[in-house]
Amino acid sequence: MLSLGGNHRIFLCLRPVDFRRAHDGLCALVRDQLQDDPFSGDLFVFHNGAKDRIKLLVWDRNGFWLLYKRLEKGRFPFDVRGDGARGDGARVEIERAQLSMMLEGIDWKSAKRSLRFTSTFDIKGRDGSCARSSP
Repeated sequence: MLSLGGNHRIFLCLRPVDFRRAHDGLCALVRDQLQDDPFSGDLFVFHNGAKDRIKLLVWDRNGFWLLYKRLEKGRFPFDVRGDGARGDGARVEIERAQLSMMLEGIDWKSAKRSLRFTSTFDIKGRDGSCARSSP
């Protein structure tokens, strides 16, 4: 099983791709259309026009992983406009949680995120005084 660490970025290609493309064709697409380095270790997600197939491409030290999932019924529940993601026109960056939800058939627009972290926090000193800080 492919596991992703916290340092991997995940990019969703906004345009459907020809699924006859394999490793080399998708690497060329990453390089030429997405203007990125396929050897960066980032994960690139591609879909077909019907959104019932997905390919994941990632470089792993000495070779490429190409993972492919075809749904027998239905479509992957994601909006290729990249709602909730940062994008530049040809691709959007999504989070690991969004990728997991997409692969499991969960529409991430209807999922609710609980607030776990704050932008500021208090650090108590040894003398008991509080110093306000932000990450």
